[in-house]
Amino acid sequence: MAAKVEISHLSKSFGSLQAVRDISFSVEQGEVLGFLGPNGAGKSTTMKMVTGFLAPTSGTAVVCGHDVRQDPLQVKRSIGYLPEGAPTYGEMTPRGFLEFVAAVRGFEGAEVGRRVDKAIQLTQLGGVVGQRIETLSKGFKRRVGIAQAILHDPAVLILDEPTDGLDPNQKHEVRSLIREMGKDKVIILSTHILEEVDAVCTRAIIISRGQVKADGTPAQLHAHAWGGSAVTVVVQGAEAGAAQAAFSGLRGVKRVEALASSNGLLRYRLWPAEGQEIAEAVGRTVAEQRWGLYELVHERSGLDKVFRDITTTGGAAS
Repeated sequence: MAAKVEISHLSKSFGSLQAVRDISFSVEQGEVLGFLGPNGAGKSTTMKMVTGFLAPTSGTAVVCGHDVRQDPLQVKRSIGYLPEGAPTYGEMTPRGFLEFVAAVRGFEGAEVGRRVDKAIQLTQLGGVVGQRIETLSKGFKRRVGIAQAILHDPAVLILDEPTDGLDPNQKHEVRSLIREMGKDKVIILSTHILEEVDAVCTRAIIISRGQVKADGTPAQLHAHAWGGSAVTVVVQGAEAGAAQAAFSGLRGVKRVEALASSNGLLRYRLWPAEGQEIAEAVGRTVAEQRWGLYELVHERSGLDKVFRDITTTGGAAS
């Protein structure tokens, strides 16, 4: 059976507080899903329910064919989990801790060493395997947490802030590892680092107040901010009214905004109608009008704007 996570009408209440509200989605093998939301949105609570560490109030999750309510041990065997904070035993060394985890996972004899060595290699812990974990930097402690999550080569990886505390080089290494592992696993990662979605994710879900507000590829979420891939054009030698009218009359253009102009340069941002590409038509219009073309670029709105729009206004995207 191919790796798959199916979340169906999952809810969790703590007394009068409803932390997660009727969430449903599925993740297929080969997908790296970014799970985004502001603090208190229900991200960690959802992950804890999927991994079997927290019982749902209602609904369920099925991991690789195993229902978390009916067969939580099989779910845990299928999952590698990096929780928030990556708790470890500070008095142990990374190698000692990973050997302990391997034994808990049921490995014996030479298989323990093989599994531990591979996890150390993948997470580049070789230089600190003999140090006590409590003496390591936050970044190395995070790597120890990732190593224990991948030790048993799980079909599903659930990672809560996997690059938290890592320097830029370490982030690059971990993201490369996630991309490589994502080819034949299900990976769900919670992150506050929105650039991580573009860097490693094939899909992203944004939740707010315990509900799914957006679900799509990074490109689809970027498009949500502008309503499409906006085009900025800067022309020389044109009259403002004529330029505005010419651009507004183009087929496929939904809206034209005049930007700040200076030194004889006129600047406009054009939004396309859904599914339309307008850059070629804009360039052709400039040439036909014999204006000077100073700049013509596709704009791509940052995910931070998408995130703010969805989580602060209650909007939704799909």
